[in-house]
Amino acid sequence: MKNYSVRPYQESDYELWNTFVSAATNATFLFHRDFMEYHKERFEDFSLLLFDKVKLVAVLPANRVDNTVYSHQGLTYGGLVYSSKLKIEKIETILDLVFDFFKSKRMGHFYLHPIPSFYLGQGNAAIDFFLMKKGAQLYRKEMNMVAQLHQEIPISKSKLKHFRRTEVLGLRVVEETNFQPFWEKILEPRLIEKYAAKPVHSLAEIQLLHERFPQNIKQFSAYVEDKIVAGITIFEFENGVKSQYGATSKNGEKYRALDFLFISLLDIFQKRGKHFFDMGIVNDSGEKGFHSGLLQQKEELGCTVWNQDFYKITLK
Repeated sequence: MKNYSVRPYQESDYELWNTFVSAATNATFLFHRDFMEYHKERFEDFSLLLFDKVKLVAVLPANRVDNTVYSHQGLTYGGLVYSSKLKIEKIETILDLVFDFFKSKRMGHFYLHPIPSFYLGQGNAAIDFFLMKKGAQLYRKEMNMVAQLHQEIPISKSKLKHFRRTEVLGLRVVEETNFQPFWEKILEPRLIEKYAAKPVHSLAEIQLLHERFPQNIKQFSAYVEDKIVAGITIFEFENGVKSQYGATSKNGEKYRALDFLFISLLDIFQKRGKHFFDMGIVNDSGEKGFHSGLLQQKEELGCTVWNQDFYKITLK
């Protein structure tokens, strides 16, 4: 490892980091510093840059809490981000360097959740192999429900039947840049009513992120005449899209407006050449470990299960 070095991210690395991420083989816009830092006051950044001599070959988005490192608690996924030119065997070398650096800083544990493989146009399993080789503990799995858009989508007959009925009722799908109608009239009230919870992003935060990433963060809403009845907030990537938020009003439930919106978006993004539609996880804290209603809904919308793995590394 004599040619390799590692150091923490600094503000002066902003352009270097973002340029690298934009060309990396296993990154999305979530790793751009403008996304990572919109809520930086909540996290103590502990991101790393790794070099082969003077050439940047990998970065690690991360934060720390006391003597524990996470990759990254403010992101849906994290993990080691590396150059497309990095040889697979060198990933192990990079991991060793990261672990040694953490040990030198007296870190006790490292929690890592790599980007799911379906986000990438090529394999990303090397990191999993080397993690297990080094004694990483696979301590958690999440069921991501994903529709494959590059093939025929197996939407259930009952959902297609209701979709066609709803089309006749005059629902219309609108892509809009103002997130306020969905946040204030649908999402926030419904989350409070059903779960006594708030969305992870406030209205101000999601509007800010949309301004920073207008090609990646989009709002699609369903209207009956001039009244919003459902909405889905989309994170768009090179190969596919993710429904970050989805909700419907009580009136929208009568129309099955959320299903109508999902099926409409499946068609829209399939025609735009995307490969996948990530409808999120169905895990919950109950005895089964998953929400049966969500699982059935997303399965009937044409989704299959893709795992997202979570690793714990004890740094001895």
